[in-house]
Amino acid sequence: MRNCWVTFDCFGTLVDWHTGYSLALQPIAGDRVPELLAAYHRHEPILEADRPHRSYRNVLTEGVRRAATDLGLSISDSQAGVIPGSWDRLSVFDDVEPALADLRSNGYRLAVLTNCDDDLFAQTHLGFRQRFDLVITAEQVRDYKPSPTHFHRFYRESGIEKSDWVHVACSWFHDIDPARKLGLKSVWVDRDHTGRDPAGASARIPDATGLSQVVKHLMG
Repeated sequence: MRNCWVTFDCFGTLVDWHTGYSLALQPIAGDRVPELLAAYHRHEPILEADRPHRSYRNVLTEGVRRAATDLGLSISDSQAGVIPGSWDRLSVFDDVEPALADLRSNGYRLAVLTNCDDDLFAQTHLGFRQRFDLVITAEQVRDYKPSPTHFHRFYRESGIEKSDWVHVACSWFHDIDPARKLGLKSVWVDRDHTGRDPAGASARIPDATGLSQVVKHLMG
């Protein structure tokens, strides 16, 4: 029997980080939350590229601090750490659990490749109905996507053939483009409706509905 795996990015793909982050930052920024998030996302890849490796908790905290400075907002240390401090309030998208259950019922093993710390993902893992078969975190590999390190670690640990592997993600920058460069089949869950050309992904879907059928088609 084939050893088939589906790997996932987590935040933005399976878990609604945007709503969770926005709610956490509301007391700090009020109606300027979209500006603060945009500034945060400018700083995040810079912080993740720093050496020595920063924990994701540190990236989140320092990213918010620098973003607030960009906007001229004065915040305390506790306010800078509000996102990791409210991590357990990030919720799974409504369409995710049916999709995961369908994949499991069809015999696929499921893994997560996440730009997250072990302890933060442990909180997130509790929000799913069933545990994933394998989890690769940034803390484990001491690196952040779009670097291919997560993918390489998963490849070694799973013993998978690339032909039996599909990667599923929302972020083009962090996941779909790296998967393309590695020659992997990928499903782009375009929740953000970016308008980007989908040609670099094996398939594009607007949400997780129907994911199992798409994976089955790609696996052949």
